[in-house]
Amino acid sequence: MFIKVLLTIIFLAVMVGVGVYSHKQARSVDGFVLGGRAVGPWLSAFAFGTSYFSAVVFVGYAGQFGWKYGLSSAWIGIGNAVIGSLLAWLILGRRTKLMTQHIESRTMPDFFGTRYQSQSLRVVASVIAFVFLIPYTAGVYKGISTLFEMGFGIPYEYCVIGMAVFTAIYVIFGGYKATAMNDFIQGIIMLFGIVTVIAAVLASQGGLFTAVDKLATLPSDADPSVNGGFASWFGPDPWNLLGVVVLTSLGTMGLPQMVGKFYSITDESAIRRGTIISTIFAFIVAGGCYFLGGFGRLFGTPPTLPNGRLDFDAIIPSMLATLPDILIALVVLLVLSASMSTLASLVLTSSSTMTLDLIYRDKKALPGEVEEGSIDDIVAERVERRKVVVMRVLIVFFIVISLLIALNPPTFIAQLMGISWGALAGAFLAPFMLGLYWRGVTPAAVWACFIWGVGLTVVNMLLGNPINPINCGAIAMVGGFPVVWLVSLFSKKLPTELVDRMFACYKK
Repeated sequence: MFIKVLLTIIFLAVMVGVGVYSHKQARSVDGFVLGGRAVGPWLSAFAFGTSYFSAVVFVGYAGQFGWKYGLSSAWIGIGNAVIGSLLAWLILGRRTKLMTQHIESRTMPDFFGTRYQSQSLRVVASVIAFVFLIPYTAGVYKGISTLFEMGFGIPYEYCVIGMAVFTAIYVIFGGYKATAMNDFIQGIIMLFGIVTVIAAVLASQGGLFTAVDKLATLPSDADPSVNGGFASWFGPDPWNLLGVVVLTSLGTMGLPQMVGKFYSITDESAIRRGTIISTIFAFIVAGGCYFLGGFGRLFGTPPTLPNGRLDFDAIIPSMLATLPDILIALVVLLVLSASMSTLASLVLTSSSTMTLDLIYRDKKALPGEVEEGSIDDIVAERVERRKVVVMRVLIVFFIVISLLIALNPPTFIAQLMGISWGALAGAFLAPFMLGLYWRGVTPAAVWACFIWGVGLTVVNMLLGNPINPINCGAIAMVGGFPVVWLVSLFSKKLPTELVDRMFACYKK
């Protein structure tokens, strides 16, 4: 216990220290939200990866889907690396960096407002982002606190509150630069931790080949007379597995906290290097998490909830409970690293979105236009500082709301994430990606996609989830593309001259 406590105290002290160190660079809005748009490839790539993978993946998804699909759940991690990281950087990285800098966009709702010339879109997008990032944040809290309870014996409620306080401290002090620097440190811990934990878990089962052989002898849930499904290439339920791959991989391209990493990277050469780093990171961390979860059935049946259903969120903690104390301490640091980085990204995204896109909605002149009026430098600096103060206050507000949900979570971690990612990426993915490439996307098409993504997710939830939230989220994301395309064909286009000015950034 002494080792666990000591390592955790050192870890938290370093996180807070980085926040204090970065405080000077977080006094302006650009510095607080984007790190001055001068974050290098290593920090950006690790920030992307650590924001992507948290306790939601390690505890919630790896446990639940490892139990359901066995070793085939590793395809989720491979999809996360290839689609969620490699393709996300290749498709969005350069174009997002250039256009958002060209039109001076700081957030995803700000992009919608400027790209489609609609303040209403900007406001609605900011509300959608704020509301649907909350359940995801609650899921992250639940994941880390479940593992902390196992490792330290500290009551769940105290764990949740403690994580919230420490995350708030370093984000409020240092903004995005502190978050990115801490993400790098946390990413190193995650890489080392996942490799070590997999080796230890497999060793406890007699090695890799023995563990796979044991898994192959287990009967299928659907047909107990059939063995081997959990050790097969595509598992016992390949179609639902595909839904999870789509949700967790494609979703990154439509999430504000993920796309925001491309806003802040330094230049195009850094994007190329960041692409490679981020993809390797995802292969190791995501692939490792789901591969580990695939062996969950070898450690016995997890406890049941009061309603009689299996407690999927207890699978990974129960797998790790038998490890030596030093390895449990490493696991706690691994999940703590993954979770605090994601929490920092979520609260920073939510507060900046609400501040810049709802409370302060500055109308910007596009490149080539003359600004209607200006204010002197002293007043401008005061306004910038006021915005940063408001963002810091909203960080606290957002954390408090998330805490209230986390203290009484309504469902499993995986379902919380499904609802959040489904609504956000269902609404934002298609109009954002197509808006970077296709000049013909119309404001009406963006409205239609907002209604489609949020509407499908909310209606499904109100009806008691007749469609599994995971599959519903995947349908919302993929379905957004035909919605945007069809509505754009039959609705009023933006002026050609206006769109040409926005796309001029790609000719430089």
